[in-house]
Amino acid sequence: MNKELRKAVIAGNWKMNKNPEETKALLAEVAPLVKDAACEVVACVPFIDLPAAVEAAKGTNIKIGAQNCHWEESGAFTGEIAANMLTSIGVSYVIIGHSERRTYFGETDQTVNQRIRAALDTGLSVILCVGETLEQREQGITEELVALQTKIALLGVTKEELARVIIAYEPIWAIGTGRTATSAQAGEVCRAIRSVIAALYDKQTADAFTIQYGGSMNAKNAADLLAQGDVDGGLIGGASLKAADFAEIVRAASEG
Repeated sequence: MNKELRKAVIAGNWKMNKNPEETKALLAEVAPLVKDAACEVVACVPFIDLPAAVEAAKGTNIKIGAQNCHWEESGAFTGEIAANMLTSIGVSYVIIGHSERRTYFGETDQTVNQRIRAALDTGLSVILCVGETLEQREQGITEELVALQTKIALLGVTKEELARVIIAYEPIWAIGTGRTATSAQAGEVCRAIRSVIAALYDKQTADAFTIQYGGSMNAKNAADLLAQGDVDGGLIGGASLKAADFAEIVRAASEG
């Protein structure tokens, strides 16, 4: 991390876990453990838990995020949630393009771009996920693929709007598998993403841009991953559901 140039962000992706009562309980447990964090702390919870999470986070330094949003403001899109619905209840972040959305629910680079556009237009901050499969890594096309995902996702995003975007590099082969990219591998791809941002915008913008790592980061490996100069935080899956583990990751980001 380089906190002189950019902010560090630790975001929990709760995925499809916790009901509203459990959400309030977990946030109540996390809040005192992260109250002095020297990084931004975000909890991205299921749609049904968002009102409870927003209420539970009041008076704390925890920001609340959703895990997806649609690109239209309203309409015949059964099962979808509009970005303006999220902001109307106090949500400030949204995850877009997670590999599970791409793999299981047909997200494409183009729909990711559309969702980002809608999120930014309503004032949300975006955590954009990019990453490769194990087969793609073994083919040696990781940087090429991640660069393509980044360029398409950010189509039409201005330099000013980019200030509300974070990229989370998530190697698909390391999500929920217990496998983790080495610190060097994570740093290498995050550095490559920063080079793409510099090419799309400029070096100053790239230097100020936050890039997270998000593939099985946990309390034990967080410090090593965050020691990489281009890793500015983490998008945390399973460990975000354990207050002590999540707090340890926040501590590592605060002290790094």
